[in-house]
Amino acid sequence: MTPTIEKTTAQRAVAPILAGISVCHLLNDTIQSLIPAIYPILKASFHLAFGQIGLIGLAYNTTASLLQPLVGHYTDRHPKPYSLPIGMGFSLLGLLLLSVASSYSALVVAAMLVGVGSSVFHPESSRVARLASGGQHGLAQSVFQVGGNVGSSLGPLLAAYIVLPRGQGSISWFSILALVAICLLTWVGGWYRRTIAGKPVHAASSAERKLPFTSRRVAISIAILGILVFSKYFYLASLTNYYTFYLMGKFHLSVKDAQIHLFLFLGAVAVGTIVGGPVGDRIGRKAVIWGSILGVLPFTLILPHANLFWTGVLTVVIGLILASAFSAILVYGQELVPGRVGLISGLFFGFAFGMGGLGAAVLGKLADMTSLGFVYQVCAFLPAIGLLTVFLPEVERPRWRKVK
Repeated sequence: MTPTIEKTTAQRAVAPILAGISVCHLLNDTIQSLIPAIYPILKASFHLAFGQIGLIGLAYNTTASLLQPLVGHYTDRHPKPYSLPIGMGFSLLGLLLLSVASSYSALVVAAMLVGVGSSVFHPESSRVARLASGGQHGLAQSVFQVGGNVGSSLGPLLAAYIVLPRGQGSISWFSILALVAICLLTWVGGWYRRTIAGKPVHAASSAERKLPFTSRRVAISIAILGILVFSKYFYLASLTNYYTFYLMGKFHLSVKDAQIHLFLFLGAVAVGTIVGGPVGDRIGRKAVIWGSILGVLPFTLILPHANLFWTGVLTVVIGLILASAFSAILVYGQELVPGRVGLISGLFFGFAFGMGGLGAAVLGKLADMTSLGFVYQVCAFLPAIGLLTVFLPEVERPRWRKVK
């Protein structure tokens, strides 16, 4: 029988823990986002091609992608509350190596170390968010996710004002963020341990283990969710990794101005994220998935043909709409497969990381062969994959009234 600690006896969300894990997600993803944010610096310093830059992203994302489902599957059976600060220790090592790397191979290893840290952080933190949710799972995941998105938006801004003027060595200053996160995660880990201590990991009840649909229907639905994650993160990879180069090449912006535009896009992603979870709690996850992925299609189609002003406006709109999907997809998957919070969280976080890394590598190679303008024209059609949402079953009744 599969052990589970999915449910908490709390009647209301544990706000300090949700806030703490969200702040830790902010710190973790600020560290992560430094890697693509300093690509222009690394490209100039190490004389890299776009394909080589893409491989750095692939190394980071693949490491996180492969390990996250394994970590989640293991901790479903053997919860490890203090694995969170240990995982952040790997990110700390990656940062320090990145600040002193003198070769391309060292950059790749540094990226992989940060990936290992993320592989531990995301599935276990997602479990903590669900434990502290008080039953409002979508809201809790959005609070957790928005911390990460805010952190992702801060990376380019910090890179523009700290790393760009001071050089690669200044990356070591961000080790302070990792140390703060280690302290906070030790506190969160203590709450996690106490929460499950009175109710040690127990065998899942029959109701918890019973799938809401046939195994075949669940497998098909998980596959569709995976394809939707592919469309979302492949498109996001085009903006996260190459938007600054696109702006610098097409509109002749400086590195700093391009980084500010990237910050605005990622800030919009952060705002959009906080909306998806609570809206999904009220109107259903499937409706949010529909609106988020397919709804962004008109804007992605216009983007490659816009001037600088409308490029900025459109990317903000795209970030707001597209970002609302992931929390809804994650909670939808957890409801499809009850009692496997770690496995599902690790699977989807890992797949998202993998698609982001693969997208960085593939799109970088395509940019080398053609142009970044052509890349955005091709990626503009990815949200059309959202039509597959029609094949997803209804896993819940929409709750239009306020969630208690």
